[in-house]
Amino acid sequence: MCATDSGVRAAQLRSLSSPRDRGVGSRPGAIPDGRRDEPLRVLTKLRYALFGVLSALAGMGVGHLVAAVTQPESSPVLAVGETVIDHTPTPVKNWAIAHFGTHDKTILVGSVLIGVLVLAGVAGALAHRAFRYGAGVLVLLVGVALYAALSRPVVHPVDALPGIVTAVVGVATLWLLVHLDQHRGTTDTRAGSTAPSRRAVLLGIGGVAVVAAAGGYAGRVIAHSRAAIGNVTLPRPKSPAKAFPAGLDRKVPGITPFRTTVDDFYRVDTRLSLPIVDAGSWELVIDGDVARSQSFSFDDLLAMPLIERDITLTCVSNEIGGPYVGGARWLGVPLRTLLDKAGVGRSSDQILSTDVDGMTISTPLALATDGRDAMIAVGMNGEPLPRAHGFPARMVVPGLYGFISACKWINRMTLTTYADHSAYWTDRGWAEDAPIKIESRIDTPQGLQHVKAGRTFIGGIAWAQPIGVGTVEVQVDGGRWQKATLGPSAGHDYWRQWYLEWDARPGQHQLACRATDREGHVQTTARTSPFPNGASGVQKIQVSVT
Repeated sequence: MCATDSGVRAAQLRSLSSPRDRGVGSRPGAIPDGRRDEPLRVLTKLRYALFGVLSALAGMGVGHLVAAVTQPESSPVLAVGETVIDHTPTPVKNWAIAHFGTHDKTILVGSVLIGVLVLAGVAGALAHRAFRYGAGVLVLLVGVALYAALSRPVVHPVDALPGIVTAVVGVATLWLLVHLDQHRGTTDTRAGSTAPSRRAVLLGIGGVAVVAAAGGYAGRVIAHSRAAIGNVTLPRPKSPAKAFPAGLDRKVPGITPFRTTVDDFYRVDTRLSLPIVDAGSWELVIDGDVARSQSFSFDDLLAMPLIERDITLTCVSNEIGGPYVGGARWLGVPLRTLLDKAGVGRSSDQILSTDVDGMTISTPLALATDGRDAMIAVGMNGEPLPRAHGFPARMVVPGLYGFISACKWINRMTLTTYADHSAYWTDRGWAEDAPIKIESRIDTPQGLQHVKAGRTFIGGIAWAQPIGVGTVEVQVDGGRWQKATLGPSAGHDYWRQWYLEWDARPGQHQLACRATDREGHVQTTARTSPFPNGASGVQKIQVSVT
């Protein structure tokens, strides 16, 4: 064996006897290097997941800002949310409204946002292996949002801009954070320079967070400012409503106010962002089965003889005793006036209303023109319609649930037939004809409330459009029905307040109420769910008297 072979053999023997490889001579219980490095690998993955989340937030923040300036509904998260709404099965929608109420949209947007951020975290983790993997996931996420924005019924070229900006900003931010992290503390021996430090990485993370927050906040401020109505002067109605009477608000504590304020009026629709409609360029078109198509500007409507009426609106999703009902004073052009100008043909049986973004509502023509005070409303409680309730104009038909009568942000009415065209809710199995059912609600005491023994009030509201409420009765513990005292009337299309003085005795009690209209029709006791044409049944609550 030569000297060289002897040296190699000795090196091999020393290697085999190394304590690191054989575990000989190491401290009892010592952690091998592989296990010792595991926490560092976990921290690295979490750090890169954070990079992905921050990149997505930065992209969405800037994209939301761009959408606020162009088309708010094309904001990536909102576009995905509205697509989810459109494809959600009806039972799931009903469940969400019943359990979350008007917060259902907030929960939906939050759920979409959480899902996006989880996938963005995955994108960041993949970027640690190869940047192109993480960038690809981010682009795919934005592609879904872009598809959602461009799949709406009414699309403009500018709707693609927020999604494109989101993708560019997100990918660029991810590249920046990955570059800073992977090159921190290294030295370029050829250039003689040192790459970014750990402090630079932290500053980069902080800067991205600021950009994300600032973009989102600025977008919200701009969208809010654009939503302001501006100076709109409503003319006096040719047919004003009667003097509004004082209700039972002060006499019966806890009862629903006789008039609902604009801020408290319920809002149930599919929109996650409010349409920004310019009244100066808006127009209402009437076409289809008509003698002559008509087009009316906002000023044209204001110049026509207007009517003012007190009308209660109800959502078909309202459960027995539910909150989705409100009473307000509406100002508008009689629907019959506009239809007469167009000359309705003989074959049509529905008015297919379309809003500025393509949402459709179908209204039975016979019910809309049977003499009730149906209108295209431009005012609410003495002020122009708020954007949340349909500015610049919406349809109001008393006695019909909103899903077949209350098209907000309306810009077209097409006279057609149910056989030829179906609307959004009809396609989802809801009824074509849905008159509001006779209903009543107990406001005070509330269910499961603890009440002090002694003289008190049972009070609430009732409605029976378009005939009007005749009587309201209250039942205590399954006993005889007792006639309640009605509050003042603001017309047959408006709700009535009512109350009954009650000598509350200690113990558990069940309270129920029912209404009867002026023609003797009694609120049914048959319990049904809202789908497909409105809930029915008698409200019953439990209270504890001490």
